[in-house]
Amino acid sequence: MAPRPCIAITPGEPAGIGPELLKDLASLYPEARLVAIADPQVLAQAGCQSVPLTLTDAVPAPGTLECLPVRVTEAVTPGKLNSANAAYVLETLRIAAEGCLSGQFSAMVTGPVHKGVINDADIPFTGHTEYLAELTATPLPVMMLAADRLRVALLTTHVPLRQVADLVTRERLERVLRILVDDLSRRYAIAHPTVLVAGLNPHAGEQGHLGDEEQQIIIPVLDQLRSEGMNLIGPLPADTLFTPPHLATADAVLAMYHDQGLPVLKHVGFGHAVNITLGLPIIRTSVDHGTALDLAGSGQASAGSLKAAIEEAIRLTGFMHR
Repeated sequence: MAPRPCIAITPGEPAGIGPELLKDLASLYPEARLVAIADPQVLAQAGCQSVPLTLTDAVPAPGTLECLPVRVTEAVTPGKLNSANAAYVLETLRIAAEGCLSGQFSAMVTGPVHKGVINDADIPFTGHTEYLAELTATPLPVMMLAADRLRVALLTTHVPLRQVADLVTRERLERVLRILVDDLSRRYAIAHPTVLVAGLNPHAGEQGHLGDEEQQIIIPVLDQLRSEGMNLIGPLPADTLFTPPHLATADAVLAMYHDQGLPVLKHVGFGHAVNITLGLPIIRTSVDHGTALDLAGSGQASAGSLKAAIEEAIRLTGFMHR
């Protein structure tokens, strides 16, 4: 019998809904070992039963949530942020990422963090994607969200809108497209992926009348990569790109910035969409939502996106081991 993939799960902000989403979740995935990198007391407070992680041959029975203990600095009250526990959140991410690099874990799944409270603790932090890229020495990570058949990758991620145009460069666009196409081929087993590429400006620049980034940057890069055999369509106006006729034959979309592509993705799949970081040497998936502090401790939060993230991680470990 093949060994079960070992999936590390970081519940994220301890005062948010992340810990309680793990309740009874392991029983749904007997084909994998689920290991929470978390404070056992925080899990217990959220109603999750777990057993200590064991690295011996005595692997717990399928359906058991394991726990690799990391302690919070101060007691957690659901719904109430505490910057004293910011370092705890990052420590869980570090342990999970390093465990994936070492082979201890097959993949990692991340729950929602609260960027504001981490920065309030005087720890510079812009998001999971950038933090994991630093931990894994990845020069350029690529954020991609998926829901049903729709996959949307981003050229730029968590940056102010006024900085986006400066980051749309030939070098960045070429590198992101190479990573996207490579990971679609390697991890998703799509032999010749078709990628729709959005323009930056309204109407994809209207032939230069509404901005020249399409003519000066995007079109030359697409032409170059198409000459190498990549199946890239665009640049297309973002307001018509996300219509059924265009998406019917697409394996993924590349949006130029966060709020160009993700509103459509989340409209289609909020509650079961998955965030996947491409370009990393490890497999990382994540939920598509935030900490939902107003729901923390209520038992009303939906685990749909976390389930989807776990299922995606398990599928990707299978593709990686083909």
